[in-house]
Amino acid sequence: MVLVALGVPLAVNLNQRATLELETEALIQAQGIASAVGAAHLQPGNREVLRSIVEQAAAQVGGRVIVVDAEGILLADSEGRRHLGEDYANGERPELDAAVAGRPDSEIRFSRELGTDLLATAVPIQDDGVTIGAVRITKPMSEVRAETLRATLGLIALGGAGVAAGLILAWGLAWSFARPLRRLADAARRLGSGDLSARVEHVGGAAEIEQLTRSFDEMADRLERTVRAQREFVANASHQLRTPLTGMKLRLEAALTETEDPEVRRQLEAADREVDRLAEIVERLLVMAREIEEGQPTEVDVGEAAQRAVARWEERARRLGATLLVRGEGGRAQANPADLDQILDNLLDNAIAYAPGEIEIETGRDGAGMIVAVRDHGPGIPEAERERVTDRFYRGSGAPPGGSGLGLAIARELAEKWGGALRVLGAEGGGTRIEVRLRPVRTLTEP
Repeated sequence: MVLVALGVPLAVNLNQRATLELETEALIQAQGIASAVGAAHLQPGNREVLRSIVEQAAAQVGGRVIVVDAEGILLADSEGRRHLGEDYANGERPELDAAVAGRPDSEIRFSRELGTDLLATAVPIQDDGVTIGAVRITKPMSEVRAETLRATLGLIALGGAGVAAGLILAWGLAWSFARPLRRLADAARRLGSGDLSARVEHVGGAAEIEQLTRSFDEMADRLERTVRAQREFVANASHQLRTPLTGMKLRLEAALTETEDPEVRRQLEAADREVDRLAEIVERLLVMAREIEEGQPTEVDVGEAAQRAVARWEERARRLGATLLVRGEGGRAQANPADLDQILDNLLDNAIAYAPGEIEIETGRDGAGMIVAVRDHGPGIPEAERERVTDRFYRGSGAPPGGSGLGLAIARELAEKWGGALRVLGAEGGGTRIEVRLRPVRTLTEP
C-alpha cells in the first residue's frame, strides 16, 4: 500500500514532466519549420520544394508534418498527397484552427486511426505580422507512456526507502527541468501571437537549455528589428509625402485661378482630383501605421464600410457614367476597417474604370461567413482568366491600357490576412461579381 501510494504521484509527476518536455520540443520544432517554409514556399509554383521541406522535417522530428494555407487548405503532407486540397481547419483539429487564427497551440488527443494518444502541435506561418498559413506536427505519445511506465516500475522495485528517495528526487528534477522549459514555451507562444517583446533571458538549467534560450532571444531580437524597421518606413514615407503633395495642390489651385483656357482648366482639375486621391492614400497609410503601433481594431460593420465606399467614390463614378448601389444587410466581420476600405476601393476603382454603368455593392451574411461583393454589368472576365487576375501584375487579355495589375491582388491578400477569401465570378446576365468572404463576429448567444 505504501509503495502504491508513493508510486502513483511519482508516475503522475514523471508523465507530466515527459509530456511537458515533448510539448516544448514540438513547439520549438514547429516554429523552426514555419520559419523554413516562409511566404515564398506557399506559392503554387513552389509546392515541390514545400513537399521536400515537409518530408525532411518529418524525418528529423520523428512524426507527421503538414502545412496548410490561411484558409486551412492542406498544401503539403509528409505522409503523401492523398488528402491535398482538403479543409483541415474545420473544427476537428482545434490546434490547427488556433494556428490559422494566429495563435500557437498544442493538445493531446486519442487517434482512432492509430489507436494511441497523439500530441498535436500547430504554429502560424506569418509574413509581416500576417498569418498566411500554419504548420502542424503530430507525434505518438506511446514512447512517453512506455518510458514513464518503465521508470515507475523500476523505482517501485527498489523498495519503500528507494521509492521515497526517488520521489523526492523526481519532484526536484521535474521542477528544475519544467521551470525553464515552461518559460521558454510561454515566450514562444507570446512571440507567435505577435508580442515582439517576448524574451526568455536567463532561465538556468542544463547547458543545452541555456543555449536554446540564447538562440531564441537572438531570433526574437532580429524579428523585432525587422518589423519595427518596416513600420517606421511606412510611417516615415507617408509623412514625408505630405509636404510635396500639399505644395503640388497649392500650385494647381493657383494655376486654376489664373488660367482662362477651358482645356487647360479641365486638365488642371483632373490633376487636382488625382492629388486628392493620392493624399487620401497617404493619409490611410499613416492611419495604418498608427494602428499597427497602438493595436488595430479587428471588427468592422460591412454595411457601414459599403456606405463609406459609396461616399468616397460617388463623385468619380458620376463623372465616368457609373451608378453605385448598396444592397443587403450589414453585419460585423473579423477585419480591420482600414483593410476593408482598401479592398472596396480597389474593387470599385476597377469596376468604375473598366465597366461603367450600374455597379452594385452587396453585403450580408451567407451561411457561416460575411459577404461583401461588387458586381458590375460590363464585358466580364473570361472564365479561363478568373483565377489569374488576382495574381500580382497580371492583366487580362481584354484589359484596356493603363493600370498596374495590383488592385485585385492587394484585395485578395487583405482578405486572406483576416482568414477570408476573394473569388472572381461571372454574374448572371453578364458582367463580373467579385466576392469577398470574411469570418463573422460571433455573439455570446451564437453557438
